[in-house]
Amino acid sequence: MSGEVGQSDAKGSNGDSAGRVSLRGIRKHFGAFEALKGIDLDIEPMEFFALLGPSGSGKTTTLRVLAGLETPDDGTMSMDGADVTYTQPGERDVAMVFQNYALYPHMTLDANIGFPLRMGGVAKDRIPGLVREAAAKVKIEHLLHRRPGQLSGGQQQRCALARAIVRQPRLFLLDEPLSNLDAQLRLETRVELKKLQRSLNVTTVYVTHDQEEAMTIADRMAVFLDGEIAQVGTPEEVFNKPRNVNVAAFIGSPPMNLIEGQVEGRTVSIGDYRFDLPAASGQAKGKVIVGVRPSHIAIAETGLPAKLYLSENLGETMLLNFNVGENLIKMRLPEVRTFADNEAVNLQFDPAHVHLFDPQTGLRIE
Repeated sequence: MSGEVGQSDAKGSNGDSAGRVSLRGIRKHFGAFEALKGIDLDIEPMEFFALLGPSGSGKTTTLRVLAGLETPDDGTMSMDGADVTYTQPGERDVAMVFQNYALYPHMTLDANIGFPLRMGGVAKDRIPGLVREAAAKVKIEHLLHRRPGQLSGGQQQRCALARAIVRQPRLFLLDEPLSNLDAQLRLETRVELKKLQRSLNVTTVYVTHDQEEAMTIADRMAVFLDGEIAQVGTPEEVFNKPRNVNVAAFIGSPPMNLIEGQVEGRTVSIGDYRFDLPAASGQAKGKVIVGVRPSHIAIAETGLPAKLYLSENLGETMLLNFNVGENLIKMRLPEVRTFADNEAVNLQFDPAHVHLFDPQTGLRIE
């Protein structure tokens, strides 16, 4: 696979409304395994949209449906209002960067980047200028004479990006493009990737299992769990108002603590520990699942009895793991201090940042 799944016009044809994508009822089976269970999704023009989820959740299959590399068993896909469900990859004006970059090892970077232009029938005298322009956008114009084997992983990744953007597609698909880079280079490259997308004004769909990547670069995101979309929203919306316990248990590093409790009016009870919410939760009464993020828990004189299980020194902060009955509660401490093994403490939750979920449906209670 060359990494090119679209036909080039190389004319910068992206308009203000180009790149609108809509999926309706997309289902996909691989044998008896149902990879996608009825995906509905709308992606706006020039949006940087992330598909986030663990391995096997359906995010990469969805990306391949967008590219035309997989045909859905059911459902439809449209681009800019036109049905492209069964349109061939080469007719979609889509460019894709694969996880392994898929560069031609025997070609120079110049030839790799120019390949889709030659295949698309672009005039030969225009190709060198377009290649140099694309290479300059990802800062590898000085490496065009080299072959992929002579480059670092980061440089190969930039070449793959240049080969995709040289065509000026209306849809730019990225399949975990940073996963092969070391931690420091990933941090640097994701900033540049966001800036690149803004400069190109192209609709971009980005697949990742890394929550931090999705949270920092996406305008909006879809959380995939078990072949379904569990929630769509801005990173802030998904983080601050998870739609259900599954999203709450997935989003965050570490994710939200979830513990059984009771609610009556404004008062939440977890065992003998009670606290009042800022306002009454009219929809909640009786048993609930109480959610609180590690950064919204504090050690206090009174509160929920806990015993230290493990402390993790993160340099400027600490992550503390407490046993609370049969539950393991994680707390983020904004300072580093010493704790005794099995030290007994009391924990208090910040009522303004407590989340409630229905124990039967798992859905968020507002």
